[in-house]
Amino acid sequence: MKILVISLAGIGDTLFATPLIHELRANFPEATIDVLVMWRGSKSLLENNPHLNTVHQKNLMAESKAGALKFLAGLRRAGYDASLNTFPQSRRHYRIVAKFINAPVRISHGYECSGALDRWLVNKTLPQNYSRHAVENNLALLSPLGANPELPAHRYEIYLTESEQSWAADFVAQQKLSGRPLLGIHVGSGGTKNLALRRWPLESYAELARRLRQNRPELGVLFFGGPEEKAGHEKIRALAGVENLFFPESENLRQTAALIGKCDAFLSVDTALMHVAAAMNVRGQIVIETPTWNKPIEPYANPFTLVKNPAVAGRNLEFYRYDGGQIKGTRGELLRCMSSVTVDEVHATIGRVLAKSI
Repeated sequence: MKILVISLAGIGDTLFATPLIHELRANFPEATIDVLVMWRGSKSLLENNPHLNTVHQKNLMAESKAGALKFLAGLRRAGYDASLNTFPQSRRHYRIVAKFINAPVRISHGYECSGALDRWLVNKTLPQNYSRHAVENNLALLSPLGANPELPAHRYEIYLTESEQSWAADFVAQQKLSGRPLLGIHVGSGGTKNLALRRWPLESYAELARRLRQNRPELGVLFFGGPEEKAGHEKIRALAGVENLFFPESENLRQTAALIGKCDAFLSVDTALMHVAAAMNVRGQIVIETPTWNKPIEPYANPFTLVKNPAVAGRNLEFYRYDGGQIKGTRGELLRCMSSVTVDEVHATIGRVLAKSI
């Protein structure tokens, strides 16, 4: 049997698929199990996963039409028996990919934007469920294959190497952070659609950093991110006007994951690194509520503290649903929404969480 897991959405969404991948291997130990992802970061997180045969990665949005078709034709020739579009992949494009690859069994969730065409593109659909986590939505995809969960528990799965763990340990030692409490921060928010508007303001992060350095000088504050966060980090450094903030530069997302695992607490909005922190079992996980926040994308199997957003006020699904669209609201409305979370509240939450996690 040859199974293709299609996970073309965000990097964090790929972590949602890892318990399903493990269950596929438990149910079909002799099968060829491959995965198709969009982003290099997604591929990085799946490296060394013992339950996979091959990780195929291609940014189909950046590829020419001819190049994309050539790549997908190769997957079509591989002769997969089943493909599974993992949750949440609401855009029709993802189901078009499944149809082009053309496994006889093509499984997906049905979304609010789905119609008769989608039911032709994939031939087995399950209803999405906003009341359960994306991991559990994904595990439901086993049923059309005649399989059931076999494992006693599920977690995100990242398989780091000794060298990646050593890189993180060396960073902590070289920066003289050993023995100090560590707070990781990710200021990013995703770059597709209008998801960048769910970022907590950089000015707020800078003020938070200034207060932390003044009130908790023993605390190591590490700002994580890739090239897309570099300009934001420079702005925070300039606005905070304090020394001893750390901006680690890793070679890849796996080294980043290893270093996040050294942190006592981790602060972010709902981004890929939020899920990486959960995968690394960070004890004090803190999430600032955004308009995109909902049950399916909570950190899975890891306790967390939510800093409530007064402007969201329980209207999360009015702002954002898995219908292929953007966050609802104008740019100004969404910026004001995220500004409504105060530095005072985030600072106080960090204090409470560190008191429990150190």
